[in-house]
Formats: sequence, structure tokens, C-alpha cells
Amino acid sequence: MMNKKVSVLIPAYNEQDKIIDTIKGLEVVKEVDEVIVINDGSTDQTAERAKKAGAKLVNMKENMGKAAALREGLKYAKNDIVVFLDADVGLTSREVEKLIKPVFLDEADVVIAKFPKTPVKGGFGLVKSLARKGVKYFTGKEIESVLSGQRAFKREVLESLDTFYKGFGIEVGMTIDILQKGYRVKEVEVNMTHSFTGRNLKGFLHRGRQFWDILKVLLYKFFKSRWKK
Repeated sequence: MMNKKVSVLIPAYNEQDKIIDTIKGLEVVKEVDEVIVINDGSTDQTAERAKKAGAKLVNMKENMGKAAALREGLKYAKNDIVVFLDADVGLTSREVEKLIKPVFLDEADVVIAKFPKTPVKGGFGLVKSLARKGVKYFTGKEIESVLSGQRAFKREVLESLDTFYKGFGIEVGMTIDILQKGYRVKEVEVNMTHSFTGRNLKGFLHRGRQFWDILKVLLYKFFKSRWKK
């Protein structure tokens, strides 16, 4: 029987300004008894502050990216329910409670956080559109918050995955694999906030990398499926 305790994995790269609040927000979620911060080669005070805030610390020797950090952190998680959480959500991490509830009640195998709309417009929706259409193409399912990194899982789901996709394609690739395996995925609205990119050069470069990473995952899956035929 699944135990009612949760391990939270937080991949973090140069998040010294937010990491303490992100950990602190989890203190009010009684089911969370393990917080693991995977320090992904940070060059600032992320590691020191995470440890000071009471998290277990896993150090990557160099910046390996979110997927590698999560894969490494999973090795240290002890509980049957695992949450992936971005390091920049601050005190709104307390909303994790809404993600784990459907898993506890066996209403879903995976729960994805659905964020409120940001007050400032970012891009033009191309990345989100590509992600959603990609998931629908391969699974027939419509998932609105495909790009959300805030997710709760039954551990068995994560252990069934053969691939942790690199770069910004991790959420899309993982969502497709989970749905294709027949697991139940649910989206839950949360009052979370995190850093977002605006309509400036930095923002457009970031979204360009996202688009390319997601496209690579979708192309890989397309040609893999054709090859199998």
C-alpha cells in the first residue's frame, strides 16, 4: 500500500534568491517529509542556502540540465509519491498540497499544475501550441499545461519511464510517454507563481531554445514510431 509521505525534488541552477522561500513554503504541507535540492552546478549561493533551509542536498559536479538533475535526485527519494518542483516558485510551493491530493485519493497517477495566466504577456504562444499539438498528435489527449514542471507522481510511473528527455523537451516527452503507457493524468489549478520571460531579446532567445528542444523530441518520436512500423 502506498505510504502517505511525499518526496519533493527541486532541481536548482543559480536560484539563491528564491530557493529558501521555495523550501520554506513546503513546511506547511504535512505530507512532505523529504525535500531534496539537486544543485545543478550553481555558481552562486544556491547550495549553501538550500542546506541552511533544511533540504537534503545533492550536488552535480557541473551544470547538466533539469532532466539529468531530476534523474539523479530520484535515486535519493525514499517515498512512493514524488513531486517535481521548480526552484523559483518561492512561498507558493505550498500549493503542492493541491497536486498530491488526487494521487493520495487514487484519482490520478500523475497530476500537473495549471498556473494562472501571467499579468505580463510573454511570447506569442508558439511554444505552448507546439507542445499541446505534439501531445495530442501522439496520444489523442489534450493537456493544456504540458510545459508545467510542477508535477506529482506515483513513483511507479517514474520508474516505468525509459527516457528523461534533455533540455526543455523533458515535460513534453515525459507527458507523451506517460499517456501512451495508459497512466491517468490530471491537471489541477494552483495559485503558483514563478519567473517568466517577457517580450525582450532574452525572452525570445529562451523561447527559441524551448521550441527547438520540444521539436527535437517530437521529431524523435515521429521517426521512432515510423521506424517501428
